[in-house]
Amino acid sequence: MLIEVLADAAAVATRAAEFIADEARNAVTARGRFLMAVSGGHTPWQMLRRLAELALPWDRVHVFQVDERVAPDGDPDRNLTHIRECLRGAPLPAGQLHPMPVENPDLQVAADGYARELQEIAGTPPTLDLIHLGLGPDGHTASLVPGDPVLEVADRDVALTNPYQNRRRMTLTYPVLDRARRVLWVVTDTEKQSMVKRLLDGDRSIPAGRVRPDNALIICDKAARGMQ
Repeated sequence: MLIEVLADAAAVATRAAEFIADEARNAVTARGRFLMAVSGGHTPWQMLRRLAELALPWDRVHVFQVDERVAPDGDPDRNLTHIRECLRGAPLPAGQLHPMPVENPDLQVAADGYARELQEIAGTPPTLDLIHLGLGPDGHTASLVPGDPVLEVADRDVALTNPYQNRRRMTLTYPVLDRARRVLWVVTDTEKQSMVKRLLDGDRSIPAGRVRPDNALIICDKAARGMQ
């Protein structure tokens, strides 16, 4: 696992956007398209705004969600609400943003449907070019949270969680995370210091530590790394 430490959250967002853009151009050259999945968070929203300003072959880009809260369409708790806003300036074809269908009253049907959508676009089993992940102060990533049975799901790429911070979640699971060609961790703020260290140490007692490390890059700020 590689790490880059930058001055602050703004620098992290800019560097992460540039890294994604490079990966996108390389993937389109190599395979004709770029398939990525994105998580939520304040610094990632900055990252996506900067990405939307960059010159990419947007007609060859597909954007999936790493996870989503079960909430109505347009709810400010929804990652999708912010993804749409942040990418508004990018010429991404409407059908190439793939929302998790958490409005479906039958959430298991919805999760199974999203798994099929991944297969239709990314193959069987689905392989994404890049998955962007965050890191919670409790060591969670995606919606893979400590103590949730979803951590043990090994036979599905999309699963449902128990309530976490008052919302159930739909999330990608370890199998599809570990098939990604690249994993990009974007981490900022002092509250993440201990978890960044544990992630780098390969501590599998935290959910983030169970994600395959050999194809991963952490881009973090000095605060998250515990540096002045």
